[in-house]
Amino acid sequence: MSEPTLFPPDFLWGAATSAYQIEGSPLADGAGPSIWHEFSHTPGRTRDGDTGDVACDHYRRYPDDVALLRELGLNAYRFSVAWGRVLPEGRGRINPAGLGFYERLVDAVLERGIQPMVTLYHWDLPAALDRFGGWVNPDSAAWFADYAQVLFRALGDRVKLWVTLNEPWVVVDGGYLHGVLAPGQRNPFAAPLAAHNLLRAHGSAVQAYRAEGQHQIGLVVNLEPKYPATETVEDLSATMRADAYWNRHYLDPVFLGGYPPELAEIFGQAWPDFPDSDFDVIRQPLDFVGVNYYSRQVVRHDPKDWPLAAARVRQPRQTHTGLEWEVYPQGLTDILEWVAGRYGPLPLYVTENGAAFYDPPHAEGEIDDPLRRRYLRDHLRAALEARRKGVDLRGYFAWSLLDNFEWAHGYSQRFGLVHVDYVTQRRTPKASARFYAGVARSRGAALNADRAL
Repeated sequence: MSEPTLFPPDFLWGAATSAYQIEGSPLADGAGPSIWHEFSHTPGRTRDGDTGDVACDHYRRYPDDVALLRELGLNAYRFSVAWGRVLPEGRGRINPAGLGFYERLVDAVLERGIQPMVTLYHWDLPAALDRFGGWVNPDSAAWFADYAQVLFRALGDRVKLWVTLNEPWVVVDGGYLHGVLAPGQRNPFAAPLAAHNLLRAHGSAVQAYRAEGQHQIGLVVNLEPKYPATETVEDLSATMRADAYWNRHYLDPVFLGGYPPELAEIFGQAWPDFPDSDFDVIRQPLDFVGVNYYSRQVVRHDPKDWPLAAARVRQPRQTHTGLEWEVYPQGLTDILEWVAGRYGPLPLYVTENGAAFYDPPHAEGEIDDPLRRRYLRDHLRAALEARRKGVDLRGYFAWSLLDNFEWAHGYSQRFGLVHVDYVTQRRTPKASARFYAGVARSRGAALNADRAL
């Protein structure tokens, strides 16, 4: 009987968070407000009027949260920096207190033997820059590169893995096209410009990092494999549009030097002509790509769906999360193989993967969350299958370490490995956290035992 395939000894086992979702104290110690601070304080923008004012109070409780990572036996932690903590106006003056927080956090992580992966931008643009147009302003690329350079110089001797942007698709689709996320615009003419400037910012930050001559830098994208509902020409065309808009929009320019042609069809007269010289900046060599995977999309043609004419078909016999996302582990294998096949055999990380499920009431001790445990088990098996098929997968980061502020959904959805009581701020590891710790400790061998899941 052959030995089971395991993850390699140097594989990164981590959990991920983002600044506005967990830190709280968004204006503390001289920090400047972000677009998410202003958005969440605008009536009607978030569920129940929830804000990130307290969140998980990670800004003050980070030593305990880093200890949780160590307790779970994880060897990596992906977190983001709040741009406005470091540069309250988004540019110019540095706030020593804000920068000092991240220096202490990085040191605390390293002291526990944990590898930090630092994300420069996880959606919280300084509000001062939004006054000048935010990501629609072409100067935003230079703003971002200057901000990135501040962090590279302050933390670059200790941080070996950097991420420029987290999920630019969400920034643009939610923030500039449909208006459901900060900054809340609904403008098809602004969306392509914001997307392009985000990619220019990414490329400019990579250039700044190479000038410092340090370790590794990459880009994190949320990807979702697209499958046609039928083999009709209409559904196949709709699937190609959805794939171009969601998956190829932010990777083709980086690796292939141009946008998918379907985007001009999708945006019509709102699609601009971009100078060739911009792609010289965007197409910077990367050390890795991070893939955030949550679900798939089965696509059918629907002329009422704006702007893609490509609607999602709900799969009624499948399990769905609290956000009505279909649970489809095979999609993780498929999308990792797709990235490796289309863009070359570069190192990949699963930088987010997780699920919001209802957590039952509890008193003391562990919280049993079998749906989340099953989700992790099946997706980790899918990640291992991708490695078996030749994908150079270097690490996996569960989303999320803590229950947190889930953007426009407020505190209604819990993704955490660790339960957070938002009144007392008490942390309680869930059964899924212990399961994940066992998988990491065994390098995946624990995935072979169903444990009644």
